[in-house]
Amino acid sequence: MKISACIITFNEQKNISRAINSVRWADEILVVDSESTDRTREIASELGAKVIVQKWLGFGAQKQFAVEKASNDWILSLDADEEISTKLQEEILFLKSSGPSADAYRISRLAIYMNRPIRHCGWYPDWQIRLFNRNKGRWKDFIIHESVQMQPNSSVKKLRGDILHYTVESLAHHSRMTTERYAPLAAQQMFENGRKTSILKIVTAGPTAFIRTYFLKLGFLDGFPGFCISYFAAYNATLKHMLLWELQNSQHLKSE
Repeated sequence: MKISACIITFNEQKNISRAINSVRWADEILVVDSESTDRTREIASELGAKVIVQKWLGFGAQKQFAVEKASNDWILSLDADEEISTKLQEEILFLKSSGPSADAYRISRLAIYMNRPIRHCGWYPDWQIRLFNRNKGRWKDFIIHESVQMQPNSSVKKLRGDILHYTVESLAHHSRMTTERYAPLAAQQMFENGRKTSILKIVTAGPTAFIRTYFLKLGFLDGFPGFCISYFAAYNATLKHMLLWELQNSQHLKSE
């Protein structure tokens, strides 16, 4: 079982060393960079990764591009702001030596937010297929919240170790990412899926998201970071519905 660790990057010089060092045991480390303007590519090359430059295609398409350029059929997909935990590394190395017993493996992702592991807020365990045989699965071409789709009748098992996700650098960064990436991309995806919003949904989306994240999903157990996550969940929910409202009304004006 030979594994290609695939990492997509854009201006990740602060994170790329941690990600690559956590998969140094892989048979291949492939970094697909979307034209970074910092030292991401140089650092990756210095650490022994194979680097390919590819203009940004979107999250799902960019990750699938990396899958197709990999030398091995078994793919371990990792984001630049993630790393493989020691326990997960041990599990994967066991699979490498003994052989896989499934076509894909779901792995839990543990976010580190404000220097604290977040185990509530709906953020954990956040199971995702990250280790898979590319002959049996591929990344879905979604704008946001991309995921691996396996062929019918594929066998999927779970591993016990975590992927550690160093999610945002600061509260200001979280705010900026919500405004510039998460909400706009979510609104665009909703629009393309034919979703509609209304003034009522815009008004209620934020409070509903806060209550769900902070109370129903026990965000209060994560202390002040849990409150901040719940606040940004509310902000994101409100903003994406506002942006969806703008998109659907722009379409309506064009059709008149």
